[in-house]
Amino acid sequence: MLPGGSPRVVNLGLEIFAGELTRRGIRVAHVDWRPPAGGDARLVALLARLDAHRDAVERANAEALARLTDGLPVLVDCRPAREALELADRTVLHSGPPIDWGRMCAPMRAAVVGAVRYEGWAANDDAATALVAAGAVRLSPCHHHRAVGPMTGIITPSMPVFVVENRVFGTRAHATINEGLGKVLRFGASDSTVIARLRWMATEAGPLLGAGLRAGGGVDLRALMAQALRMGDEMHQRNVAASSLLARALMPGVAKAGGRHQAVARLAEFIAGNDQFFLNLAMAAGKAMADPAGGVPGSTLVTTMARNGTEFGIRVSALGERWLTAPVNTPDGLYFPGFGPADANPDMGDSAIVETVGLGGLAMAASPAVARFVGAGGMAAALAITEEMREITAGEHPHFRIPTLDERGSPVGIDVRRVVDTGILPLINTGIAGRTAGVGQVGAGVVRAPLGCFTAALEALAV
Repeated sequence: MLPGGSPRVVNLGLEIFAGELTRRGIRVAHVDWRPPAGGDARLVALLARLDAHRDAVERANAEALARLTDGLPVLVDCRPAREALELADRTVLHSGPPIDWGRMCAPMRAAVVGAVRYEGWAANDDAATALVAAGAVRLSPCHHHRAVGPMTGIITPSMPVFVVENRVFGTRAHATINEGLGKVLRFGASDSTVIARLRWMATEAGPLLGAGLRAGGGVDLRALMAQALRMGDEMHQRNVAASSLLARALMPGVAKAGGRHQAVARLAEFIAGNDQFFLNLAMAAGKAMADPAGGVPGSTLVTTMARNGTEFGIRVSALGERWLTAPVNTPDGLYFPGFGPADANPDMGDSAIVETVGLGGLAMAASPAVARFVGAGGMAAALAITEEMREITAGEHPHFRIPTLDERGSPVGIDVRRVVDTGILPLINTGIAGRTAGVGQVGAGVVRAPLGCFTAALEALAV
């Protein structure tokens, strides 16, 4: 109470108290304070153990962040996975951390079965299922083979993959050609139309793209992504600008390589009708940029986030290629007509590599249309999400700048310590797959990474 005046109150923590005071006509300033690590004494002790080496950790994080943001990803080729990845026969790559056949969700199992049929290793679904169950087909994460895959993430030897080279650090990353919308293998569909499209990609589209890229000398993806961010893309759910910019860069080389052949027209029509064509390339660029940040002793920055429909996994710079996993969450969002939350599969895909490098959900402020599309609100919500992500990141991206934030860089460098300390979980923009095999995409939304991955990483870092 001030002498001769009405009381003024500072309220810490629960907002309900501030609201009650306001209703009673009392001036109140609310501070959104929470105890560190949610008040968990064990986690607070682990954070304190790391904090005892704060200067060394901050130096390590500065090094990892520089590696994460200074890379120059260039699209240089498109080649069959057996050549680009030296992928052995009877091998199927999938998204997320390692998982065996028996624990895979229904859409991923369906996609694996479809991939076996596509490769001609089995004549039908029953034979393909028996082959995989017997261990005659090797299942392995994309991330273990310098690759990333959206949703189910399926890559097999004959599938063409884009080749992205980081010309600063020398790393390479790979991703398949985006299949488009509708019934697609990445969402677990594998009927005859899906297989036919995959074979067209392998026999016509992939070779033509490769020839065009070699003829054109490659495409600077970092510059393209920076421009697309200024045009309203966040490079996860919205890739309209990036896909258009890529088509403009690709088609002259493709036209030269294809000449008067109708294959050029078919490829141009396919790219023009696929607003998400660039997504797979954003992912490959993200992996090419993130991989050099791994292996920095003492660094607490996240270098990989990936999901397989069963588990969510992260990898942390100081922990190298070790996976820290927890049960994956199911996205919240908007559904296509005829579908609802009961139809949603838990989240999957390697596409969270986009958020790992400061795009996607972390750059929501650059793409308010996406915030509304995935059910997160409009412009105010988009700005709030990006600002919230700054609370758990180590810096701002020097190349990916957001016009609506006066050219500030997008938040980048998710720090395990900050996630556990604040309880703020990375937000990821994502498609929603139907939980029933063969249904495909049923909506789009957002999902939070599970806290368990980060507490497990903290335990490993604080030994």
